[in-house]
Amino acid sequence: MGNSYAGQLKTTRFEEVLHNSIEASLRSNSLVPRPIFSQLYLEAEQQLSALEGGSRVDNEEEEEEGDGGLEQNCPPNPYQMHPPPEGCCTTDGFCQAGKDLRLVSISSEPIDIPAGFLLVGAKSPSLPDHLLVCAVDKRFLPDDNGHNALLGFSGNCVGCGKKGFCYFTEFSNHINLKLTTQPKKQKHLKYYLVRNAQGALTKGPLICWKGSEFRSRQASMGACSSSLFPPLDSSGPPAPFPGEPGPGTAPSAPLGAPQAGPASDHPALTAALGAAVFNGKDSPKHQPLVKNRLSAVPRPSALGILSNSGPPKKRHKGWSPESPSALDGGYPQGVGNRAKYESAGVTCMPQVGLVGPASVTFPVVASGEPVSVPDNLLKICKAKPVIFKGNHAMSPPPGHGNFPCLCGNLNDVVVSPLLYTCYQNSQSISRAYEQYGASTIQPISEEMQLLLTVYYLVQLAADQVPLMEDLEQIFLRSWRESHLTEIRQYQQAPPQPFPPVPGAVAPVTSAQLPWLAGLAASSCNDSVHIIECTYSLAEGLSEMFRLLIEGKLAKTNYVVIICACRSAAIDSCIAVTGKYQARILSESLLTPAEYQKEVNYELVTGKVDSLGAFFSTLCPEGDIDILLDKFHQENQGLLSSSLTASSVTKSASLDVSGAPACTSYHLEPHRIRPFQLAVAQKLLSHVCSIADSSTQNLDLGSFEKVDFLICIPPSEVTYQQTLFHVWHSGVLLELGLEKEHVTRQRVEQYVLKLDAEAQTKFKSFLQNSFQNPHTLFVLIHDHAHWDLVSSAVHNLYSQSDPSVGLVDRLLNCKEVKEAPNIVTLHVTSFPYALQTQHTLVSPYNEIHWPASYSDGVDLYPENKKYFGLSEFIESTLSGHSLPLLRYDSSFEAMVTALGKRFPRLHSAVIRTFVLVQHYAAAMMAVSGLSQMKNYTSVETLEITQNLINSPKQCPCGHGLMVLLRVPCSPLAAVAYERLAHVRARLALEEHFEIILGNPASGITIGKHFLKQLRVWQNIEDAEWRPQTYLELEGLPCILIFSGMDPHGESLPRSLRYCDLRLINSSCLVRTALEQELGLAAYFVSSEAPLEKGARTEALESDAEKLSSTDNEDEELVTEGSTSEKRSPVKRERSCSHDSASSSLSSKASSSAPCGESSAGPSQVERARSPPSCGPSEEARAPGERQRLRAAGGPPSVISRHSPGLTPQPDPSLKSGQRVQVSAPSASSSGSASSPALPAAGPLVLQASQCSMTKACRQPPVVFLPKLVYDMVTSTDGSGLPKAASLLPSHSVMWASSFRPLLSKTMTSTEQSLYYRQWTVPRPGHMDYGNRAEGRVDGFHPRRLLLSGPPQIGKTGAYLQFLSILSRMLIRLTEVDVYDEEEININLREDSDWHYLQLSDPWPDLELFKKLPFDYIIHDPKYEDASLICSHHQSVKSEDRGTHRKPEDLYVRRQTARMRLSKFAAYNTYHHCEQCHQYMGFHPRYQLYESTLHAFAFSYSMLGEEIQLHFIIPKSKEHHFVFSQPGGQLESMRLPLVTDKSHEYIKSPTFTPTTGRHEHGLFNLYHAMDGASHLHVLVVKEYEMAIYKKYWPNHIMLVLPSIFNSAGVGAAHFLIKELSYHNLELERNRQEELGIKPQDIWPFIVISDDSCVMWNVVDVDSGGERSSREFSWSERNVSLKHIMQHIEASPNITHYALIGMRKWSSKTGSHEVREPFSRCHVHDFIVLNVDLTQNVQYNQNRFMCDDVDFNLRVHSAGLLLCRFNRFSVMKKQISVGGHRSFHITSKVSDSPMAVVPAQYICAPDSKHTFLAAPAQLLLEKFLQHHSHRFFPLSLKNLGHPVLSVDCYLNLGSQISVCYVSSRPHSLNISCSDFVFSGLLLYLCDSFVGASFLKKFHFLKGATLCVICQDRNSLRQTVVRLELEDEWQFRLRDEFQTANAKEDRPLFFLTGRHI
Repeated sequence: MGNSYAGQLKTTRFEEVLHNSIEASLRSNSLVPRPIFSQLYLEAEQQLSALEGGSRVDNEEEEEEGDGGLEQNCPPNPYQMHPPPEGCCTTDGFCQAGKDLRLVSISSEPIDIPAGFLLVGAKSPSLPDHLLVCAVDKRFLPDDNGHNALLGFSGNCVGCGKKGFCYFTEFSNHINLKLTTQPKKQKHLKYYLVRNAQGALTKGPLICWKGSEFRSRQASMGACSSSLFPPLDSSGPPAPFPGEPGPGTAPSAPLGAPQAGPASDHPALTAALGAAVFNGKDSPKHQPLVKNRLSAVPRPSALGILSNSGPPKKRHKGWSPESPSALDGGYPQGVGNRAKYESAGVTCMPQVGLVGPASVTFPVVASGEPVSVPDNLLKICKAKPVIFKGNHAMSPPPGHGNFPCLCGNLNDVVVSPLLYTCYQNSQSISRAYEQYGASTIQPISEEMQLLLTVYYLVQLAADQVPLMEDLEQIFLRSWRESHLTEIRQYQQAPPQPFPPVPGAVAPVTSAQLPWLAGLAASSCNDSVHIIECTYSLAEGLSEMFRLLIEGKLAKTNYVVIICACRSAAIDSCIAVTGKYQARILSESLLTPAEYQKEVNYELVTGKVDSLGAFFSTLCPEGDIDILLDKFHQENQGLLSSSLTASSVTKSASLDVSGAPACTSYHLEPHRIRPFQLAVAQKLLSHVCSIADSSTQNLDLGSFEKVDFLICIPPSEVTYQQTLFHVWHSGVLLELGLEKEHVTRQRVEQYVLKLDAEAQTKFKSFLQNSFQNPHTLFVLIHDHAHWDLVSSAVHNLYSQSDPSVGLVDRLLNCKEVKEAPNIVTLHVTSFPYALQTQHTLVSPYNEIHWPASYSDGVDLYPENKKYFGLSEFIESTLSGHSLPLLRYDSSFEAMVTALGKRFPRLHSAVIRTFVLVQHYAAAMMAVSGLSQMKNYTSVETLEITQNLINSPKQCPCGHGLMVLLRVPCSPLAAVAYERLAHVRARLALEEHFEIILGNPASGITIGKHFLKQLRVWQNIEDAEWRPQTYLELEGLPCILIFSGMDPHGESLPRSLRYCDLRLINSSCLVRTALEQELGLAAYFVSSEAPLEKGARTEALESDAEKLSSTDNEDEELVTEGSTSEKRSPVKRERSCSHDSASSSLSSKASSSAPCGESSAGPSQVERARSPPSCGPSEEARAPGERQRLRAAGGPPSVISRHSPGLTPQPDPSLKSGQRVQVSAPSASSSGSASSPALPAAGPLVLQASQCSMTKACRQPPVVFLPKLVYDMVTSTDGSGLPKAASLLPSHSVMWASSFRPLLSKTMTSTEQSLYYRQWTVPRPGHMDYGNRAEGRVDGFHPRRLLLSGPPQIGKTGAYLQFLSILSRMLIRLTEVDVYDEEEININLREDSDWHYLQLSDPWPDLELFKKLPFDYIIHDPKYEDASLICSHHQSVKSEDRGTHRKPEDLYVRRQTARMRLSKFAAYNTYHHCEQCHQYMGFHPRYQLYESTLHAFAFSYSMLGEEIQLHFIIPKSKEHHFVFSQPGGQLESMRLPLVTDKSHEYIKSPTFTPTTGRHEHGLFNLYHAMDGASHLHVLVVKEYEMAIYKKYWPNHIMLVLPSIFNSAGVGAAHFLIKELSYHNLELERNRQEELGIKPQDIWPFIVISDDSCVMWNVVDVDSGGERSSREFSWSERNVSLKHIMQHIEASPNITHYALIGMRKWSSKTGSHEVREPFSRCHVHDFIVLNVDLTQNVQYNQNRFMCDDVDFNLRVHSAGLLLCRFNRFSVMKKQISVGGHRSFHITSKVSDSPMAVVPAQYICAPDSKHTFLAAPAQLLLEKFLQHHSHRFFPLSLKNLGHPVLSVDCYLNLGSQISVCYVSSRPHSLNISCSDFVFSGLLLYLCDSFVGASFLKKFHFLKGATLCVICQDRNSLRQTVVRLELEDEWQFRLRDEFQTANAKEDRPLFFLTGRHI
């Protein structure tokens, strides 16, 4: 049993089929096997073709034979195992005799193996991590091709030594495999075991059981429809398992492993599990093998490469590959979770554009014959070929296929599934088209894919590396074009049940494919080689290896192997054999950790020594070190004496002239730039919008202060830099977190370095936030793209690196997410990894740095211009004066050459060693060893010269910084040591510093330079050390900057060169690239424009002018290497660079426009070593000499020996020769740029110039690796840089390869939305578990993301945000209240009678009655109102304050900012927990749960019934009486006068309001101190809904619709009438209960909607009741306190109106001395509706209706009492109220503003009518233009206008005298007055002719009669007999400018006769 016939001859075919059929039917309990003969003969055709090809094609049977997996739809039928014998051992991993068989235990023990036996590893399902060692007769094992294994089994137990097991079943029992399925050797004997160099037994290659690996590949699709996989839905990729990417991502299951579920679900399948992966977890046994590959020396020849993992399932026997269910499940899902799989001994790393978890390499799974990798492959090829698996035949989805098994020298090849993944992804049709039912749109065919790949490879240049993303886009475009018509059809037409079948385009067949591919490759000079094989890929691979060994593929970069033998499908793979491409691709498959490990290994084992040895052979004078020592000895004496001499002279010059005269050096003062302020305000507005949303996620009103914590990556320099920013921003003082003297230790509390110690500090932050609920904590996560690893992954690594996943553990912990007072702000320059489908940040909470220009307008003018990535790229375009991005072609050439020579060394090692060598040689060349110029590159020499010479050009010795980026820390240390050694030997220690910048440590610099920095920065402290790079300003130094990622360190302005030639060019990910380039980002002074300079014609110039700039201006010259890229003429590399202008000469001769030649420092050397002058001209390359001659002589060069000397002409120039730069030399390189000269900055500068001067004007020059340079500078069709379309970050992957491209025109917001749609986090990303996929509930409500370019000032912006947030919170607790002195104080009645009882708490009624009424208005809001005369005054008009323009009234009113007390009234923005119930946000009451009740009463004056509506919330119904529950509203409950309860306020409060639904102060909960009160909002009908929305728990009184355009008078009128009517109803209702009518409480409160706080004055009069001496103080009290005090007044029902003062900070003691006054009351009044029953408000009035009403009340003989010791504060509210009335023209197209003079017109005129109520027009007109009616009254206070029964404001220049015509009314004595005018406004029958005759008028006094219509106007004139004393003219009749339907008011004016 259990034996395969896999290796038998064809004659056994019948037996084999029969055996299989019987075996299958025995095993199956539900299946009828197919008839034997049909199995044999139906496949005759296939057999014929197979015989031709010499290969068996019995896959069908192979698969039928199965792997012991069960059919998916039948229940498992467990295998019945024999019970083990009594007493034997049953422990897993031990045999029944109890001996250990596990490979780990016995790998080093000697094992006796009989001849002909091999050791093999068996897999036990119960020990997935171990191999069990068995000895098996090799005749029963297959050969290398998977053939010729004998049936049966013969094996021995290596544990107990028992021999002769003849059945595998028996053997599996003995070694305790404990199987649940039929034991089969094919399934459990997995690996050959081999001895490594140490003699230890290790896992070797897979045993090639023929076809076993892929038998079930056709079943894989069926798995999708089994219960393990939920069906795909249209909403997005489902996630069957926790660690599983969705469709379109790389399936992370191993190739060939069908989609099995977790092994535990299918016990029968577990035996089939392979070694490498267990549902996404690495098999621990093999992890060490992968990890230790780098350190194992020497390496085992075969390392476990070929692993089968994943349980294959047997497919249903009757299911054919064409069955429709093959496609049902869509695209198979992967099972792995960040698993690492072994592949040719190298694990894979994320590669750009690999869609899918790129850290996954798939195990190579074998089928057919293994291919042997030749031993000397690497030696011959000079690079490891990278083999990409392509399409695989015979599989429903293309894949899971026949990639041959490799054996032999596996270390020298890399096998990757990336291309296969790419093909797979392109097969998944985009979801966008599925919604149209587009099932007929076929995916791009495999043949087409391969052909397009060949086309793509053919067009790649020799120095380009293929990118999967490019390929995906090619596939996408091809698919779109081929299906354009169908796509359009689906987009336009509604989906049809049966879409039309598209017209078949002739597809490429597999037979045509090799021919077409060959045709495509024929044009590329053999860079792509096609190998066609007849029956398997193995044949092609062997052929490729043969050709490689024979050297026939030397020019070939790519080998495409196509096996198209069957008509069904094709097999293919692509091998990258180009040395450059293969090296980059294989290195790009390493993770950063593996990269570091590999480099470390090469350094530790001394492999790099060969490199050093090679370098020393290059130098003709022998080893560089020997040269250095020689130079050191020769120059020791000379140098030391010259140095001391120079230092003496230097110090002497300092002493004479005082401080060194360098004006260029100044440290930037800390100030906020306009951009930062704009961003801070944007942040603030986002925080406010979170607070304003209805979700209640942030209650800003409940916070009193702001606190913060800034989390940064573990970089010491970044930490110190952030501390510095926080300290200098003053934010701690501003937030009130610290007092005056902030120490550094205190600042450290607010910055958290995310290292091992972070957790304790973070815990105290959380505790602090918990203890201070009224503090808003802002948690700022700076550099937020760093460490996005989820804490789940951390659990795997916790021992090795505690900081892994720290961000997730701290910032995403439950406490932070749930704390209502913590807002998290992520800040980063590279937000892409936080913009995925699973992000926690809502797109509405993203803030992007604003663009500086919008439509050409500079939005935020600044004196500095930011120079970032896009500007650097722009500088490379032709026409710009200086390309700031460059690459170094000679360096690249050397690296490439050495890469071929040392193929086993990582290119990072080679690049570092070459660059260090270049720097060393350049230093030697500059120091005088001129022969070393040949061993460095032009670029490195330029950097070094400028570095060493820049301090000499400044009197203080300021120099420039060179940043040398070495990401790998061990290499950085090597570079540092080497450069420091060379510097020491050249005695340059005091010329420049070399600093090793390591994230983990601070900055160390030498004493000499420390001293210099202290002097420059005026630092007295002897202990001072620079802690940030910014403090190295002006220090000449090389900063070796290490660490895999920069952590946001800022660099000083003296940075001139950013040398990024060593960045890992294989890490082509957008974040990584932009992060490195961000180091050079810079602010330049915008005064010196760096764009295209002013172009001048070819310039003739004097020698002096040419010498005017120093060497640093060489950047003006286009770098030769860049011009080489652009120009057809190849640049000859100059052999000698010691021509006079140093590197400039070679550059000028070979480059784009040369702006100014410059005197090189090499002049100084030439003075010392004259011999070097002579041959310099001759030594130039011939091509250069030619061009120079054409240009008219050598480049002009001026010598400058020292800053003080005048420039001398170069001795090599013939005397009298005219120095000129002519046009040809400007463009001598053949570059396309024009010959004109860009003038950068002024041409004439001082002879000596500090390098710092230019630092402000020029960004640094950046040197990049060629690969990166091309990536950054190339653009796609839309002009978008290629780099931007790369995979955005290592921790995310593309959701689908069917995605549109990013576009250049996209804003940051659009880019964010693009990434949110098209990227998903990898399983290790901290957002991976956030599965909300864009649903709002997946976003964290208090999380914001600020993104902006690197080094642009984000730190300053968020610190500024904290300041303005704090100010706003304080501002939220503050209000602007009116703060104005009372007016007309000097006109106060000088009555003899005052209220003398100063300490009375309440007015004494009898005393009060004797007080005279003060008619004069003192409220400052009526400053522009007419004065009311009460007795004959001789007041000069000057006494009436200054006259203001009416429109200034609001603007200029004085306000004071007041902190809200705990007793304030609030608007709708206030939410606190106590208020929630009051506001209606309470679970007991549903929002908006209220009822509408009509309430009608008749009113005789209006002559009709008034219908009002109440909206009564359920929670307020107890204040009302209903006929029955839910029935008719009967009345509003009123308390009794005798009630003495302190729990509630007796008077109902009415607040009329319009236009202030958000801003009105209707929340009286705190003002009333929680006391029960009845509050009614009085609103207009059209505003009812909006008020109800904002104030759902308030009672509303809705005015009838006729009052929609009425003023406040109407509201007051209706409130009073309703209240009186209600009083009557309550009296009647309670009378039945036995209560007297006069006991019902008759008061109501009418309050403005802007009353915010109430105050009381405490008076201390020394105990004497009437003492005139007293002291007083004012304090804030609750409205409850004031109301209860007023309501408790004795005899209160005798007062008609009670009010209080308006608060003013300028209140004097005379105003509060008397506790009560009898005068006007405003704003907040307590009204007795019973006493005032017959005094009405005028319902037509808009303004001054309270003054009018006060006068009526007083004239009716009623008491008005003002409590002077209570005051109300009124908030300034700039919206709504009386400002909501706008007077506009009725003719809509008239844009003219309407002025008050146009408010009236002559009747029947063609005047433009206005859309405003007539009464408003009247009042406004009289306010501004009453002098037209009353000319005599103007400024004539002694002769006021007589106003009968009403008070109308006639403007501040006219005074009025109010009289009431009612009988028994109180009026002032008018006998003394002679009036200058008479105003009769809508007078009623009480005004009679006799009444008017009592008054005296001046001659010429004017009369104004106002009536409702012309008819009543005439009747009034007749009734009052006005024509007796007044003269009227026809033209003196007017009307308000209303149309007839708007019922205008009519006036008649006349003169007194």
